Amino acid sequence: MFMTIPTLMTWTRIFAIPLIVGVFYLPETWATQPEKNLVATVMFVAFAFTDWLDGYLARKLNQTSSFGAFLDPVADKFLVCACVLVLVHLQRADVFVALIIIGREIAISALREWMAQIGASKSVSVHMIGKLKTVAQMVAIPFLLFDGLLFGAVNTHAWGTVLVWIAAVLTVLSMGYYLQKALPEIRAKAK
Repeated sequence: MFMTIPTLMTWTRIFAIPLIVGVFYLPETWATQPEKNLVATVMFVAFAFTDWLDGYLARKLNQTSSFGAFLDPVADKFLVCACVLVLVHLQRADVFVALIIIGREIAISALREWMAQIGASKSVSVHMIGKLKTVAQMVAIPFLLFDGLLFGAVNTHAWGTVLVWIAAVLTVLSMGYYLQKALPEIRAKAK
């Protein structure tokens, strides 16, 4: 089941990356900075929504697949990492935050791959702290992309900055949790 509706939706998150990044390279004569911010924010939210929707449809339509299970987190990580790098480029996020978030994604992906190879992938299955990290990221990123007053009252830059730092702290904590869970399996296989 290589090309199902849920898998195609997952691919859209990957194809969305150059579109979201490209918005910020449009000439000022085509769009003002606030307009670029709004377009990128709406695009990010719409494409991030497909993460929930593709999983729901895969279960509902009985179209789950190993390829879809592989591609889904890869698409999420690409989208998040690309947007974090854009935010660093726009000076809306600290490079240290980007290093933490991107470094964790690489490390945990590698750890999960290793654990799958040694037959111990359950020890690094998704935990609540990882879910909280994801929620903080998925709210922080559109807030920082928007970078203005939402509904004339919510300073998205301030809230996004707080949330992205919370996400960075949760990122470190979740990485520590997954490493702690994996360590006994790693020690057992290293003998």
